[in-house]
Amino acid sequence: MYYPNNPHMSTQNMQSDRPLLIAVIFLVVIGLMSIFSASAPKCVEMGLNPARFLIQQIIGVILGIIGLKILSNFHYKRLIAYTLPFTIFVIVMLIMVKIAGTTVNGAQRWINIGPLSLQPSEFAKPAVALLLAAVFSKDTVIMDNNKIVTAFIPILIMVVLIFTQPNLSMVILLMATAVAIYLCAGGSLQLIIWGGACFIPLLLLKGLKGYQSSRITTWLHPESDPLGAGYNIIQSLVAFASGGLYGVGYGSSKQKLAWLPEAHTDFIYAVIGEEHGFIGCLLIVCLFWTILQRGFVIAVKCQDMYGKLLALGLTFSICFQGFLNMWVASSFVPATGVPMPFISYGGSSVMVSLWMIGILLNISKDNVKRGRFGNVSRNM
Repeated sequence: MYYPNNPHMSTQNMQSDRPLLIAVIFLVVIGLMSIFSASAPKCVEMGLNPARFLIQQIIGVILGIIGLKILSNFHYKRLIAYTLPFTIFVIVMLIMVKIAGTTVNGAQRWINIGPLSLQPSEFAKPAVALLLAAVFSKDTVIMDNNKIVTAFIPILIMVVLIFTQPNLSMVILLMATAVAIYLCAGGSLQLIIWGGACFIPLLLLKGLKGYQSSRITTWLHPESDPLGAGYNIIQSLVAFASGGLYGVGYGSSKQKLAWLPEAHTDFIYAVIGEEHGFIGCLLIVCLFWTILQRGFVIAVKCQDMYGKLLALGLTFSICFQGFLNMWVASSFVPATGVPMPFISYGGSSVMVSLWMIGILLNISKDNVKRGRFGNVSRNM
């Protein structure tokens, strides 16, 4: 006999959202191919194995797939019991980064654990979604300002620690995800507007570092400093222009050879644009749009508020980050240094993103169970 409200029932034999899974598989494969194409010349120049970054990314993908498989069969309601310990774990890891983290290009964001190099800020993305989904799934919380403040305290701690790394792009992503979940839970739009009106000017005046402020002015007029602050975005636009409609062919990008910095991470979308043209870029947009659409469908079909908010938060976090990376590479918004989920190089990023997809797949399985057994119960 099946009990639809029992969170301990197995979802292993239920079919998950196939279009979502297919879209993710395509993005991961495209990511591996693009990382090898973009990073091989850099590895050769450094005297390393041309496939070094590819191999490291494959390790992250394997760990991500293992986590995806486990979480897709682990009922999402059981995650509530692990939310607070996981949030504390993330905060402790972020503190460890400040104490003994590795600094790369002036940013202290990584921590080495044996042979692994982890970026704890990536784990903050599911932590925010899990925490707020658990808190705001209770209707009385939205009307209680004290409980709202209490719910946001762990998030503010994570945001402050991440901001000091510095990692402004992740701060923007986490705050945007938190606002999206809060509003969808029935929160006050007026409170968000007043909070933004107070916080954003303070951030612009006191919080931004010199190079972060220059990104905004450079975004408006990159040609004013073509060899300095405007160099990255100019080279990115050159890559898109060179690709045209169909691209120059896989592996034939010239910008990745010496002109486009961070070609395998922040600006990998520009390399895709040069090698595969507008058609390749459009494919990436369609795949992320599929994830966005399927994630929102899963949220709408879910029968409980916790599942709805969790699906919405995870979907928004993944897709907002993906589209933000595209906007940066295309110069629609100032440079933020945010990687593209599933595609940009980064073991922690692809691993955590696949874990988040695993939770989404589990919620979709629960929707299938409810639909099947709900129809049976009504016909009896």
